[in-house]
Amino acid sequence: MDTIQKFLAYNGKIRIICATTTNLVEEARKLHNLSPVATAALGRTLTMGAILGTTLKEEKDNITIQIKGNGEIHGITVVVDGNLHIKGYVGNPYVITPNKEDGKLNVGEAVGKEGFLYVIKDLGLKEPYVGMSKLITGEIAEDFANYFYTSEQKGTAVALGVLVDKNGVKSSGGYIIQAMPDATEDELFILEQRIKEAEPISSMLNQNWSLEDIAKDITGDKDLVTLQTSLTPKYACNCSKEKMKKALFAIGKEELKDIIEEGQAELVCHFCNKKYQFKKEELEEILKQQME
Repeated sequence: MDTIQKFLAYNGKIRIICATTTNLVEEARKLHNLSPVATAALGRTLTMGAILGTTLKEEKDNITIQIKGNGEIHGITVVVDGNLHIKGYVGNPYVITPNKEDGKLNVGEAVGKEGFLYVIKDLGLKEPYVGMSKLITGEIAEDFANYFYTSEQKGTAVALGVLVDKNGVKSSGGYIIQAMPDATEDELFILEQRIKEAEPISSMLNQNWSLEDIAKDITGDKDLVTLQTSLTPKYACNCSKEKMKKALFAIGKEELKDIIEEGQAELVCHFCNKKYQFKKEELEEILKQQME
């Protein structure tokens, strides 16, 4: 089962959030028929979305992540709400890139190294908060570390990993580590060395390490404090015919008239691929409402 856990290390001076998202990412892979590199790219972003979702205080609050790079994946979008219901898609689910020299998937090339990362937080206020940073590598983890530093002024270590084989997703997960203001230079140095020496998160999860064991390994603190019981992210889409109707209402009268001339419309949800059919009579009713 996918889980997210929060820990404190070094007597509360270091905060860690660890996640395992293997089932979540495998569901996304099958739903969108993703290529291996698209699976890794969307999987890393879904994992970060799940981690960020744990910071939401209200069920109706949500966070949208958008990665708009110049690579052939043509963008990534992920949305998570306060219930840790999460969904996502990529512009080109079938993208293929040559592997790196070490045989690993080249997510950076698929995403692109030029572009922007956006984090949009809708917290029920008049306007959503929009944070933005430039892409650094396209590998996503490094780009989020840069985002935290430049947009939220938080020094953050980020690890995201998806291990894929011919049968699907073997393991997926990630963690973020943030130091509190009272962390000492010595503690930060030890932490930095531990993170450098740690195995990839996907490898640790593939070896059935628990999230607590992972947190202990990457911090070197055997006396971690667990902040709360584990949370469970779930792939879930809240699309509906009513929402699709609103989308048709918003496109404008002339375009809607063109669709009516064709006789019917079929709208497909980007997040779950569910199809919604609108007959001519339904489209005419929407046009009538537009005219009022």
